[in-house]
Amino acid sequence: MGVPRALYTDFPLGLSLGKPDDKEFQTQVMLSAFELLKETKGPVIRDFPVSISATDSEPLNCALPARLNPDLHPAVDEAQALKAAYQRALEKSKKTSVGMRISAVDIPDALAKFAQIAEGEHWETLGFSAESIYGTVHDIRSYYEELACELAEVPIEPWATEQWFYEQTEAGDVVLKARRAMRDKHVAQEVWFGLAPAGRE
Repeated sequence: MGVPRALYTDFPLGLSLGKPDDKEFQTQVMLSAFELLKETKGPVIRDFPVSISATDSEPLNCALPARLNPDLHPAVDEAQALKAAYQRALEKSKKTSVGMRISAVDIPDALAKFAQIAEGEHWETLGFSAESIYGTVHDIRSYYEELACELAEVPIEPWATEQWFYEQTEAGDVVLKARRAMRDKHVAQEVWFGLAPAGRE
């Protein structure tokens, strides 16, 4: 950006001052930035000595429902069983990010399609386009991350819902499996890459 002085902070996107609710740490960041005003010549770029990873937060512990219908794919069964939690979260917040491509009632059917992709079905035969498959995963993740706020027993740390979705839920598992299946079939990277954060396999 061509600024004369800059403090580079290796923090996750959205955490401009670092650790949430940590006044002492955030003050250190601000004071380090103000120290740059003493430099008489520029441009000056300094690194803040502490980095923060998006995976540093405590894992989220949300109780997931027991299987209700063993005839359904586990991700489909899970999503159906979580409808009540999503509805409670929606009633409290009066807003949702679900709806980029599908509605909340469509989540189980969408997960059934991702299960088919994971098993080798071609994504286009299931009605997906390059744009709609990304938006569908966005809606699935939003559904889960919003209901996690209803199920969580403790305050939720940054990125904890993302970790919970991909590492503990059947839905996150099947999305990752579908992503790997598309990658392994040499589907164009721009189609499958955005279905999960870059570091996830």
